[in-house]
Amino acid sequence: MLTEMREIGLNATELGSDGFLPASPEGKAETLDRYGLHGLGNFTPVLLHDPEHDPRPEVDRVLDGFEAVGAKVLVLSAITGQRGYDSRPDLDADGWQVLLGNLDRLTTLAAERGVRAVLHPHVGTMVETGDDVQRVLAGSVVSLCLDTGHMLIGGSDPLAVTRQAPDRIAHTHLKDVDLALAKRVQAGELTYTDAVNLGMYKPLGQGDVDIAGVVSHLEAHDYDGWYVLEQDAILTEEPRGEGPAADVRASADYIRSVLSALPTLPA
Repeated sequence: MLTEMREIGLNATELGSDGFLPASPEGKAETLDRYGLHGLGNFTPVLLHDPEHDPRPEVDRVLDGFEAVGAKVLVLSAITGQRGYDSRPDLDADGWQVLLGNLDRLTTLAAERGVRAVLHPHVGTMVETGDDVQRVLAGSVVSLCLDTGHMLIGGSDPLAVTRQAPDRIAHTHLKDVDLALAKRVQAGELTYTDAVNLGMYKPLGQGDVDIAGVVSHLEAHDYDGWYVLEQDAILTEEPRGEGPAADVRASADYIRSVLSALPTLPA
């Protein structure tokens, strides 16, 4: 996979799930260096709403591994404490107060170590819906990871959020989505997992997210974060040709075309 990433022209990566790269920070750094890739940071699911649980030690351990690979972005996700992403409990006012307080604590913790903390709204977590995103924007100082796919599936308009708070967006996950399948998830007709298996995620430019609008607006507001391509692939049969790399190549070509078409700003 790392070889294919370099062949497609990608030059950086998040660190991935446990087991994707070697466990030790030194092993991760050596592997990424061997393939000419820069380590950005990592998606970090953390329990944030439980007053009996302190997320700081867990996040500290994650940050301990960042220095070796030069990672500078801590991508937090407010997990439910349940398995999977197909359901979530309701969160009361006290739970929201704990969650928002923990987001501010972890933002400060990361900043003290030279890392930017961002919150990733994600289907099946405690921050999923448009209302959830607005509560985070109003009630905490944490920056956002704008995940265009999860926001759309969760009921937010990614472009509207981009226009509302471009200064709060510090990291971007680009996904494109089949809106018809996303609406079936929102209506409870399909689980998130089933919809992904049915091909809800599309190569960039082939779905219903206004990727070009999001990128154009961020660039016009001096966005200096990363665009991370996330291409979900569900293999139900033996891959043909390039396999999933074909969709990744199409997505990379699309985002390059969007960026190259933007007006050049005066120096």
